[in-house]
Amino acid sequence: MKQSTAWLPLILCLLLLPLTGCDVIGGIFKAGAYTGIIAVVLLLLLVWWLLSRFRRRG
Repeated sequence: MKQSTAWLPLILCLLLLPLTGCDVIGGIFKAGAYTGIIAVVLLLLLVWWLLSRFRRRG
């Protein structure tokens, strides 16, 4: 594994750390289903974009 991408899993874990399961699920149900779907789609797009950027450099 290249040194520049070796720390990528650590960064992803640190980004997801504040998103503890119960708090996120509770917030989604309080905000509504559409808000939850939009939040999940945006999060997946962000992760996909970050991964594509790191792969392009290699």
